[in-house]
Amino acid sequence: MTSALLIIDVQQALCYGEWAAWQAQALIGRVNLLAQQARAARRPVIWVQHEEDEGPLVFDAPGWRLAQGLQTAPDDLYVRKRASDAFHQTALHEILQARGVTNLVICGMQSEYCIDSSCRRALALGYAVQLAADAHSTLDNPHLPAAQIIAHHNHTLSNLGSYGVRLQALAAQQIVFA
Repeated sequence: MTSALLIIDVQQALCYGEWAAWQAQALIGRVNLLAQQARAARRPVIWVQHEEDEGPLVFDAPGWRLAQGLQTAPDDLYVRKRASDAFHQTALHEILQARGVTNLVICGMQSEYCIDSSCRRALALGYAVQLAADAHSTLDNPHLPAAQIIAHHNHTLSNLGSYGVRLQALAAQQIVFA
């Protein structure tokens, strides 16, 4: 099983200021840890960045850029997306197939949108998934605080069984790159 690290939407506008996700700075530290582990195991590190036509996530605007404090490397890969699913109308699946990837470690932003959609799509495409349970986040909504949204998605996604492959929700420190 060959792993890759998929880091979704850990962008400046989602980590600092008005739209900052819950515990974003702690998440950045865990993302850096996962990226270091992936690179040490010589596994691909793929940064996915969401973009929109207006607002803080316009391509190349300050809010669109990777969040301050993230540690990138020259061999890292980058994918731009316009939907919550990181695979939708992007080259992500082809990039993974070209590298023989069968297992994805996923972390990033927003738990109930891009993390949920990308995890489900990865499973539907046959990838086993390890969701970094403490390295994805979101904002409070009118119905639930962010911590409950995160816990709900860790539980729900790890109990999906109809895809053949499974998702494990593990703390970042428990993840080992194969």
